[in-house]
Amino acid sequence: MSELTIWTLDWVPPGPRGFVRDLRLRWACEEAELPYEVRTVPFDGRETNHLERQPFGQVPFLDDGGLQIFESGAGLLHLARKSDTLMPRDPVGEAETLQWTIAALNSIEMVTVPWWFLKLCGDADNQLSGWMTQRLDHMERILSEREWLAAGRFTIADLLMADALRVPDVRAFGDRPASEAYVARITERPAFKKAQADQIRLFEAADAKRAQSH
Repeated sequence: MSELTIWTLDWVPPGPRGFVRDLRLRWACEEAELPYEVRTVPFDGRETNHLERQPFGQVPFLDDGGLQIFESGAGLLHLARKSDTLMPRDPVGEAETLQWTIAALNSIEMVTVPWWFLKLCGDADNQLSGWMTQRLDHMERILSEREWLAAGRFTIADLLMADALRVPDVRAFGDRPASEAYVARITERPAFKKAQADQIRLFEAADAKRAQSH
């Protein structure tokens, strides 16, 4: 049995399937060939039913032989310490990977997530659009000049950046061919495809059980 356990919800509606962030940890484990298992917490009552392990009532969280970590970014960095497939061990490659991993969270997702949420709430042309245009244009310039973000190869920085950029509304926001090619290339990786299919399969398998209980 693997010591690595990735915790997610036991069910979500169809819309978020394939995007719930336990996918990031599954994907990293698949890339690094780290054995893991997936366990779940109930979707019903999710705001409060696992606060002892995730203080914001979110998923995923990671258990590594009793060491518990919440937040997908923190989980990815923990997994990267287990395999140089995810992050190089040389100081320069590691620093590049770290900075782009944080950039995906702090410079891209901190803009794209609230923009998407406002759009979902009916404010399609919201005040974050200009800020997001600027950030995505910067990424387009960078991705037009390089294949990978760090160390000249795939790392968790690419995993996280591609996951942030692949959200359909974000992906369709403007015409950025280098960014589109980057997302398409990263999401063609076998590890991503397996992780995404496994996640969707878990939620689909819960549909019948949930229907019976409701």
